Amino acid sequence: MELNFKGVNRYLTGTTTVGLKCRDGIILATDRRVTSGYFIAHKKGRKIDVIDERIAVTIAGAVADAQRLVDRLKAEARLYRIANGKPMSVRSVASLASLLLFNVRPNLLLVHIIVGGVDEGGAALYNVDWFGTLTEEKYIATGSGFQLAMGVIESMFREDMNVKEALPIAVKAVRAAMMLDPGSGEGIDVVTVTEEGVKNLTDEEVRKILYG
Repeated sequence: MELNFKGVNRYLTGTTTVGLKCRDGIILATDRRVTSGYFIAHKKGRKIDVIDERIAVTIAGAVADAQRLVDRLKAEARLYRIANGKPMSVRSVASLASLLLFNVRPNLLLVHIIVGGVDEGGAALYNVDWFGTLTEEKYIATGSGFQLAMGVIESMFREDMNVKEALPIAVKAVRAAMMLDPGSGEGIDVVTVTEEGVKNLTDEEVRKILYG
C-alpha cells in the first residue's frame, strides 16, 4: 500500500485479483498472499466474498476497510431481498459500493473491489476503486500484479467465450502475477458465478486447469 501527494496509487496493493465476463457468467480469481509492506502476514487469505446467491466480489487493499465494506454490502443485499422478494441487481450492488466509498470523503476506505454476478440482465462485471469510481468492464485485474495478469488476459481472452473456456485464462493470469510479483502468491482461489449460483473451485480443480 502506498500513498503519495497526488492521491492513492491503486496498483501498489500487494495482491492480484482478476475478473472476466463470459457469455454465460463471471469468473473471479485471486491469489492468497496477505502482505504488510514486505512482510507476509498470512498465506491463506480469502479475497473473494459472496454478497448474494449470484453476486460475488474480490477485494484488494486494507483488510479492515474491505471487511467493513463487504459486510455492509451483504447486509444491504439481504435487507433488499427481504423487503422486495427478489435479489439486488449486480449494478445496484456495485453502485452501492461506489456510494459508500464516495461518502466517506475526505477520508478514504483503502479498498478496491471487483463486483461480478448474474441477474435478469445477464452477466455483469464492475470495477470500483477507493475513490468510488465505478466502471463496467469485460475483464479487469487489480493489485500489484495487475500488469502481468492483464498481459495474459489481453492475449488470450475473447468476449464470446463461455465460463469453461475462459477458466484457464483467469487461472494463468493470476499464476503469471504470482511468478514475478512479490505481493502475490501462496495459491489461487477461483469462483464462477452463473445462473446456477456461485461455485468455488477446489485446489484440485485449479491444479487440473493449470497442469492438465
